[in-house]
Amino acid sequence: MDALPGGLARAAADAALLVHAAFVAWVVLGGVAVVRRPALAWVHLPAAAWGAAISFGGWTCPLTPLENALRRAAGEAGYAGGFVEHHLLGLLYPDGLPRGVQVVLGLGVLAVNALAYAVVLRRRRHRAE
Repeated sequence: MDALPGGLARAAADAALLVHAAFVAWVVLGGVAVVRRPALAWVHLPAAAWGAAISFGGWTCPLTPLENALRRAAGEAGYAGGFVEHHLLGLLYPDGLPRGVQVVLGLGVLAVNALAYAVVLRRRRHRAE
């Protein structure tokens, strides 16, 4: 990554950030899209499982170190912690992300998506009757 020109490295880091943000939004809200188009479940369920695993496991998504490496290649500083802690929780929890809050957020994601999938399953049952 050090071979990338600064402007290209910065653009790539910004692209990684946007992809990461889109993925997080898909994990959290993809169940709503599945209500409209149930076939999207084949794309959403693995993404939601990955997002839940990252959250409950306390792991770092691979996109975070990629973005940090690209930022360093652009001459910028990377950041400590994960994407959610750095970019999203600063808005919600300015003092950082305690482990308990991380688990609660993961449960919230599961709850939103469980509700959406319950709607999908209910519609399928009604159509089958």
